[in-house]
Amino acid sequence: MDSIAGKKPALIWAVHLSVIALVLLWVVPTFGLLVSSFRTGDQISGSGWWQALSTQEQQLSPIRVAGEEAERDGAFVIEGTLFPKGGTTVSAWGTSSREPEAHAPGDTADLGEGVSLTVQADGGFVLTSPASTRDMRLPRVFTTASTPPEFTTENYSNVISSPMAGQSIGQAFLNTLTVAIPATIIPILVAAFAAYALAWMDFPGRALLVAFIVGLLVVPLQLALIPLLQFHNWIGIGKGYLGIWMAHTGFGLPLAIYLLRNYMVGLPRDIIENAKVDGATDFQIFVKIILPLSFPALASFAIFQFLWTWNDLLVALVFLGTGNDQQVLTGNLVNLMGSRGGDWEILSASAFVSIAVPLVVFFSMQRFLVRGLLAGSVK
Repeated sequence: MDSIAGKKPALIWAVHLSVIALVLLWVVPTFGLLVSSFRTGDQISGSGWWQALSTQEQQLSPIRVAGEEAERDGAFVIEGTLFPKGGTTVSAWGTSSREPEAHAPGDTADLGEGVSLTVQADGGFVLTSPASTRDMRLPRVFTTASTPPEFTTENYSNVISSPMAGQSIGQAFLNTLTVAIPATIIPILVAAFAAYALAWMDFPGRALLVAFIVGLLVVPLQLALIPLLQFHNWIGIGKGYLGIWMAHTGFGLPLAIYLLRNYMVGLPRDIIENAKVDGATDFQIFVKIILPLSFPALASFAIFQFLWTWNDLLVALVFLGTGNDQQVLTGNLVNLMGSRGGDWEILSASAFVSIAVPLVVFFSMQRFLVRGLLAGSVK
């Protein structure tokens, strides 16, 4: 009965449900990160991103009373509002972290030595003192309030243009592009020539060379870092962009050659033989026939290599360094985690900036990914 037309086996439904679950596991956190990157720090710490469109009652960060002092009836008075933007409704307030909800809106708190403070529901306050407050440390106000949804683009302005942790993330973004783009193009150029030779040119030891390249796929990256860095220092390129380009090229070539060679082997032999009969050279066949037909495999490797170099931290630390003028985006984010671990709005905006470019690259080229990965699997 399972083979009746129109009836899907249970395994098909299990596969579909698994794919949907995996997609949700990836999409939901990414969407939450995007929403959080436009929220303020108080709202992020007080509620989840799924509550971003609803009014939230939460304990806000303490606000220090400030304003111009005026003398009235022998007393010195400061009037103002705790929330200049408005829209916030205070449900309880206090002047001590031990009792942040000691008073209700409209109550007057005695701060000692004749000083009193009154806070209204809309955040308006009146501080009264028998003496001048110019040399006095004004009190902080802890509030529990209902705040409307609030979104801002200041988080992105801060992370892109403001220097943080020694440099702006905008400079780190440019440094990462400087590393990732050449480190993606160079391996593709080298691997394409090598893959064509291994697929269509007969020479002694070709099979052994293919086996050697396959063996390089299992070599741990960490095993080669220090010897390669010593070699770079010996030949004089040391730490710099040239060194990290060559490092990423060396680490990416085995996969690139293997992937492209499998794809080129599966191309129709008649096309290449007819081109040779017409007098085309190997270089002309490679440029005019092989490369255009191999674009899906080239795009597949480009996705993998770009994502790897963009998100890399270890190779960048070893071959590029940690200087402010050379630090990549991942290194900058690590510094932000250490220096601004409580500023969730800054961290979420920085994180989304770091994944925005890989998302664009992946979704613009993902239609070639499956075709390239399946190259050579079906004859």
